[in-house]
Order: sequence, then structure tokens, then C-alpha cells
Amino acid sequence: MKPTELIWMNGEFVKWEDATVHVLTHGLHYGTGVFEGIRCYETEQGPAIFRHAEHYERLERSAGLYYMPMPYSSEELRAATKELISRNGLRSCYIRPLAFRGYGTMGLFPLEAPVDVCIAVWEWGAYLGEEGKSNGVRAKVSSWRRISPDSLVPQAKASGQYLNSILAKIETHKAGYEEAILLDDHGHVCEGSGENVFVVRDGVIHTPPQTASILDGINRRSAIQIARDLGFEVVERDIGRSELYLADEVYLTGTAAELVPVREVDDHPVGDGSPGEITRAVQDAFDDALHGRTERYREWLDPIEVSARIG
Repeated sequence: MKPTELIWMNGEFVKWEDATVHVLTHGLHYGTGVFEGIRCYETEQGPAIFRHAEHYERLERSAGLYYMPMPYSSEELRAATKELISRNGLRSCYIRPLAFRGYGTMGLFPLEAPVDVCIAVWEWGAYLGEEGKSNGVRAKVSSWRRISPDSLVPQAKASGQYLNSILAKIETHKAGYEEAILLDDHGHVCEGSGENVFVVRDGVIHTPPQTASILDGINRRSAIQIARDLGFEVVERDIGRSELYLADEVYLTGTAAELVPVREVDDHPVGDGSPGEITRAVQDAFDDALHGRTERYREWLDPIEVSARIG
């Protein structure tokens, strides 16, 4: 990780090395936090944040699902994010807002602990690598199931819940794969360790529904709209594990990963083992949207006023 100069913490801009918390912070012990992953891209109009408002709206919803009253509004956090990027002199970056239960109480009843909020930004390349984006990744269906809605809230992007994804990621990494695919508690395809899953068969794009314990991915929604705008049929339905092996194409979407083809699942080649035509078409259009090259999706970008420090 390449440090930047400043991090925003509870309304103040502090030096990267000074952005610390007490070791008895509640969220550190119990995972009581919610977060977002957002990206800012260089565009012809200057730096711009992709679907900025939607990410902060989801952060607020996630916090509400875990009874965490946010001390700052979405509008205040968006303004702080844009100023943070400008002060750090970045033209493109990854953005990590985090709201967590802070220092002040211990034990499983968290409501007396304060809610702290921080935002960090840094340069971060493709999560699964440029090679993965270009030629596809090898994936393995994990033995770990995605968290059940009977136990936690899959629709919340909550810190502690990601232990589930970490177990799957480590398992598949040790087995020699680049990414994990988790099944839900009914055995249907759910999502990757940090991405939503799309399966292409006979020209139709299929993706698991909200009832399959998926996170409602913002890039997922964007990719669905783009695919439909390109004329492809997109169906949200339960998907069986074997359909991954029989698919013509498989791809993943997520803020960190963007859109990544899957060339192999459980040692079964997907299609001919290389990214397919539909994946490439959606990926190219998606990349154009991210970088502001398509007027149709320019409303998804929140431009940052360029200061003298950027450049």
C-alpha cells in the first residue's frame, strides 16, 4: 500500500501516520463496523468518482441495519471525500470510508460505544491484476458457504462479515486459484469473495438474485444496465454450481476488481478457456463508463474540482 499524506477522521484531516485508534476500540474486537469501496477515475473532464452518492447511501443503510447512527450525512461525507482526494493530489484512487464502534465500552452490547467515521484514499491498481482483467482468472468453488440471512445481514457491507470471504479467499489461494466463488446456504451460486457473479449461456446473461444472500453490488447494477443497453437479456435467478462448468462465459464485477472474466472454475475451462464475446462487450462498455468516455453514463460520475495540487 502506498501511503498518501492525509486521512479524514471524524471531521478532521490528519496525517496518514497519525490516523490511529485505541487498542480497545469496540470494532477492533467485535467487527462492529461498516464500510464502502469506491473508486475515483481519471477522465477527460478530470478526476471523477464513480457512483459516489450510491455508495454513501449504501453505507448509511448498512450502518442502519446494525443500529449504528451515522454522525455525518452522506452529503457531508461526499464533500469530505472530494476534498481529501484534492488535498492528497490524486487523479485516480481507491476510496475506503469506514464507520465503526469506537473506544468507550466493551462487551457485546455496543450501543453505548461512539460511532467513529474515517475516509482513506490511495492509489490501488486492479484487485485481481491487469493480467486477470485481460485474460481471465482461475476460480474455485469454496467449501465455505456464504453467510446465511438467518445469522447475519448479507445486504450490509459490514466489517466482521468479511471473515467469511477471508476464509474462502485463503482456501482458494492455497489451492492455487486467483479467486473463490461461494455458494449460499441452499447450495446455489452466490458471489465471489469480493465480487458479484455473472454466467453467460446461449447468449443470455444470468446472475444470482437478491434472495441468494448476495451483496447488492453497485457495479453489479451498473453492469446489468450496461448489458441491457447493449441489447443482451439479463436474468436474475438461482444458479446451480454445475452451471458454472457448463457456462459459455463467466465474469465477476466489483469496485475493487471492476469487471474480470473467469477462464476456469474448479479446473473446468469456461467456454474455450478465454474471455468470451459478451464478456468483452460488457467489459469494454463498462470501462468506458468508468472513465467517462460514454455520454450516456456520465451522470454516474461525480467530478472533483481540480486544485493546484493535483497533477
